[in-house]
Amino acid sequence: MESVSLLVKNAKVFNTYLKKFIPGDVSVKDGKFYYIDRKKDTAFSADTVLDAEGRYMIPGLVDIHMHIESSMATPEPFGDCVAAYGVTTIVSEPHEMANVKGTRGVLEMISAAKNAPIDIFYGIPSSVPSTDERLETTGGIIDCAAMKHLMDEKDVVCVGEIMNYRQVIRENDLEITKFLDYLREEYPGYVIEGHCPSLLDLDLAKFLYLGIDGDHTEHTLEEVKQRIENGMFFEIQDKMLLPEVLEYICGNRLYEYCGFVTDDTMADVLYEKGQLNYVVQKAIEAGFPAEMAIYCATYTPSRRMHLYDRGVIAPGKLADFMLLENPAVISPSCVYKNGVRIYCRKNRREQPAAYRFPEDFYRSVCLPSVALQDFRVMADTDREEAKVRVIEVHPDRTQTTEKLVSMPVREGRLVWEGSGCLLAMVLERHGKNGNIGYGFITGSCLNKGAVATTYFHDHHNLFVAGDCPEDMLLAVRRIQELQGGILTVKDGKVLAELALPVCGILSEKGVGDTALGLKAVRESLEGLGYRHGNPIMSLGTLGLPVSPALKLTDKGLVDVKQGAVVPLIAE
Repeated sequence: MESVSLLVKNAKVFNTYLKKFIPGDVSVKDGKFYYIDRKKDTAFSADTVLDAEGRYMIPGLVDIHMHIESSMATPEPFGDCVAAYGVTTIVSEPHEMANVKGTRGVLEMISAAKNAPIDIFYGIPSSVPSTDERLETTGGIIDCAAMKHLMDEKDVVCVGEIMNYRQVIRENDLEITKFLDYLREEYPGYVIEGHCPSLLDLDLAKFLYLGIDGDHTEHTLEEVKQRIENGMFFEIQDKMLLPEVLEYICGNRLYEYCGFVTDDTMADVLYEKGQLNYVVQKAIEAGFPAEMAIYCATYTPSRRMHLYDRGVIAPGKLADFMLLENPAVISPSCVYKNGVRIYCRKNRREQPAAYRFPEDFYRSVCLPSVALQDFRVMADTDREEAKVRVIEVHPDRTQTTEKLVSMPVREGRLVWEGSGCLLAMVLERHGKNGNIGYGFITGSCLNKGAVATTYFHDHHNLFVAGDCPEDMLLAVRRIQELQGGILTVKDGKVLAELALPVCGILSEKGVGDTALGLKAVRESLEGLGYRHGNPIMSLGTLGLPVSPALKLTDKGLVDVKQGAVVPLIAE
């Protein structure tokens, strides 16, 4: 009698090629599927026998566009968490870590994933910094030489999203353009991920002509149509589960040309709702056929990344799978990776990270001495009143607008108190120049107290805003003590805090603990008046100089459309 390591009996097995479930027994040998016995008449000697009891067996989910850093977790606890959701393979693009530590940061993320229960692959960060040194100071830079170096890592499978999409299609001297030229010459067909919201017609064609043939961003139906019609792989995240988009895909049976992804999932959402399973579940509930949803969360993303050894239950493929009570409800009772159980609903437990980063990764918040006098905003004008550019925050998006607000000038200082605005500052914290950028925020943000964070896209300098300089100074000093994180302060007291000691952006605790801390900060922000669907993301992108329209970095106010630093006081 032939021996196998695992025999799964009495399962309804998802056949990827037929896109339907077929009853059968499945044997596993040396971590791979061996035989799918539809007749159930072949005898094996198995080390372990698992009776599926009629449950549905589907391949492990494959998320090919996401960022581990968005969860504020390191790779091990992240992998431990998503394994419980049936996710067995991810492709992460670590540009957040790269902005803090450059190539070393990426290599450490790769090393930190070695003991995760799932397979973690990586994309090469292609836009670090997101703009250039005129507009922001980062801890690290990824140039063309660094990209070539990272390409040699065996766990690197693609070029991560190219975000400076309007620059790259025009004559330029960008590092990513040099790398794209190199790939076309030496590695034609290499997977290159894009980020190109609103690109259409000739501009879209120019983008595709460069070999960038995947996109995951938010689009109108016309933009979706043009992408698929021009051969671009369309990656569907949560916010693109729109009726007209799903109807177009399903009505035209375009399943081969799309896949589900998560992009960004914060710790509290990750822990409470799920990861890729949550997106797939929502798609099914919105009318996407369950079999096709499974197909677009396993097979098509695997093929997109040239991961031909997974995403299907068939002989010779990796034995990554889960069992479901209902194929339309992606809530696994158990999950297997390489034929070994990595999750069982009956005994779920979280593990903190065992991997230890280099010591300097825990000492990344390097600030000069900060005093109360640094919270005075000087006005370079002889007038008694000045028109000041203010960042206006909106409740339904992370994009901001510029608002002009009149403020008195007294003894060369802007008197912003009572203007309806909060003082905002970005302190360069990578130990390079000690810059402080000054600005003001208004709108759907907090209206009292103070907030500080080093989780501040993409440069991750220290951002602080508030109505009281004393509270802001306390917040900055507390962040420095924690060596990174996010916290709120009011009346000289820290209200809530989440420590992120790994490069100021990650926690090594289990995702559940991180989620609790983040939820407390979120609720505190809301209590201080922050009115936004996702206040953490809104706050964290107030310094992202590639997202319209007015943002704040250590270099000062950035007019994103102009791509230039503009004066605080308008002429």
